[in-house]
Amino acid sequence: MKRPTIADIARRAGVSKVAVSYALNGRAGVSEATRANIMAIAAEIGWRPNSAARALNGARAHTVGLALCRPARILGMEPFFMELISGIEAELSVRSYALMLQIVSDHDQEISVYRRWWGEGRVDGAFVVDLHFDDLRVAELESLGMPAVVIGHPSQAGSLASVWSDDSAAVRETIEYLAALGHRRIARIAGLPRLVHTALRDRAFTDSCERLGLTGHAVVHTDYTGDEGARATRRLLSSPDRPTAIVYDNDISAVAGLSVAQEMRLDVPRDLSIVAWDDSPLSQVVHPPLTALSRDIPAYGAHAARRLLDLVSGERIASFEDQAARLTPRGSTAPSPA
Repeated sequence: MKRPTIADIARRAGVSKVAVSYALNGRAGVSEATRANIMAIAAEIGWRPNSAARALNGARAHTVGLALCRPARILGMEPFFMELISGIEAELSVRSYALMLQIVSDHDQEISVYRRWWGEGRVDGAFVVDLHFDDLRVAELESLGMPAVVIGHPSQAGSLASVWSDDSAAVRETIEYLAALGHRRIARIAGLPRLVHTALRDRAFTDSCERLGLTGHAVVHTDYTGDEGARATRRLLSSPDRPTAIVYDNDISAVAGLSVAQEMRLDVPRDLSIVAWDDSPLSQVVHPPLTALSRDIPAYGAHAARRLLDLVSGERIASFEDQAARLTPRGSTAPSPA
């Protein structure tokens, strides 16, 4: 069916398109009876304002955007983003805002999406995730003047406000816990090396291991998928000096690593301790349930949404540091076997 237009309303009401425009936009020039009739017809036929027309009028779209540079097939398996989006949506719905989500193949395409969204008046602002060093998206959003909130560390966010947590503190707590259990050979299966949060976690991991005198530490970077997590785990556990503990950057990789350990006839946690990052329900339904770095991810998304909507409303906002992830020990960690 054809989308209802102002011309359709004008025809049914027996008035001009100008009169319909005045009525729908709350402008003077039509009687209250005519305005009420036009509004009733608009509701009856399901008319909605056009985003391009809103842009020309300078009106708000009541929509914010999120572009994700992740394969769509992976997104559906990634608990972090599903929980983050649930928190964003919960906050947006209270203020009658919608979320426009688009999957992109690279950051150049993401920048093009921002330009189109902003130029066509489709969104009032946007979230930026997966921040990396010298991020061109930050400079582009600053240039466009589009309200934006970075969900990531403020060190690379430029003038944009950010919502973030101290990943380094969480890493330090984890390594100190494993060292207290007697582990001397600890590995980390990390995410994409170009991401700011990966680099910060890498640095905290290496510094903590060196400070505690743990010489047998290693970092392997992956793409967050279960396949890559399993492959990295298999390689580490096949080495002559295999680690007695592995810390993973997400729970998908950790669950895959648990499967590999069981496939290789290693007992978790007697032979190998496992720690997952982001404590989704997935971490708790496997056997043994995974020790994890827990944080309230929906609340994290809600914090970001609240600040973006404040920014859209013209308020000055500052970056917000959320609580750092906290270690929740479960059945996948135990004293070192050697």
